[in-house]
Amino acid sequence: MKIENYIRDIQDFPKEGILFKDITPLLNDPIARKECLKILVESLKGQKIDKVVGAESRGFFFGILLAEELNAGFIPVRKPNKLPFETISASYELEYGLDSLEMHTDAIKKGDRVLIHDDVLATGGTAKAVCELVEKLGGEIIQCNFLMELSFLSGKEKIRNYPIFSAIIY
Repeated sequence: MKIENYIRDIQDFPKEGILFKDITPLLNDPIARKECLKILVESLKGQKIDKVVGAESRGFFFGILLAEELNAGFIPVRKPNKLPFETISASYELEYGLDSLEMHTDAIKKGDRVLIHDDVLATGGTAKAVCELVEKLGGEIIQCNFLMELSFLSGKEKIRNYPIFSAIIY
């Protein structure tokens, strides 16, 4: 089974000139979804994972499935003012300006072995910000794990100090 057959291209979304990779057909097919999860889990080669961090919002889909499969805790990383408890934040560059992400201050304990998951590695800004949050709290990043990578955007360069796995590379 080729999971890329379950990724739909949407031209000019969310704005003109962008070719959006839509994962909803993958999410909608239970067999393809399970195969994708299997590929993501196999990339960890028996590593012990304490926490899975999922980046808002599409990183939540497989992030929670990975946490369940790995018997690990799940930590949502969200946009500002979306988490109810005390948070830490990290900023990252967008095409025009800055944005930031937040995580609860008690989400990770020093020495926790952490898997970071998001749906796509594009420019690497989001992934780098999530890595900063994990390390601020003393977590050890075991892998940055993505459903797909848009290699032509060179996002790997921003997180090159960590193990990276992408199930699909475009």
